[in-house]
Amino acid sequence: MSRDDGVTIRGIIGKKIGTTLFYREDGAADCVTAIRVDPCTVTQIKTVDRDGYDSVQLGSGPVRRLNRPRAGHLKDAGSLFRHLREVKAGDVSDLEPGSEVNAGIFEPGEKVNVSGTSKGRGFAGGVKRHGFRGGPKTHGQSDRHRAPGSVGAGSTPGRVRKGLKMAGHMGNERITVRNLEVVLADPGRSLVLVKGAVPGARNSLLLIQKADRGGR
Repeated sequence: MSRDDGVTIRGIIGKKIGTTLFYREDGAADCVTAIRVDPCTVTQIKTVDRDGYDSVQLGSGPVRRLNRPRAGHLKDAGSLFRHLREVKAGDVSDLEPGSEVNAGIFEPGEKVNVSGTSKGRGFAGGVKRHGFRGGPKTHGQSDRHRAPGSVGAGSTPGRVRKGLKMAGHMGNERITVRNLEVVLADPGRSLVLVKGAVPGARNSLLLIQKADRGGR
């Protein structure tokens, strides 16, 4: 599904390959993230009249078997998919389940928002998780180098306030990096290069969506 089809699908599913250098025609080098964007299939269409807004659901990653509810949902698409994601769309009047969309919806120079799941770091202390400075390393403080310090007064409020930065689970959460520049979009090689870093490890699932006006 290209730009000339009259249908504006504003996003696509991809997989992170890794980072590399991209040399522009003037010799400038940019650090970019390579994302594999295989053609995705439209599995569901939502319209203003029926659902209150226009969007499409895309399927990616063919799979042999699914449970019956999921397989029934994908019946009109003509295939089974492991990953389903909903993205915004413009005019969907000419779309139908089974249509394909590829990296051709993007153009070099435009801005996109990339969403993914960050790397899980397990249980981390305050220094690693929040960038705390740590305690003094002199005057007998031999065991306080990475300690969090005081967490609140004893009398008032007499408890630890909610939201206080402390040690805890780090990473493995949904993150969206906004306004990344598309450096290259190559449907033939199922490849999109974006300038900068995106969340997640290699081969992790990403959702690439065109940035709305106003940088949101």
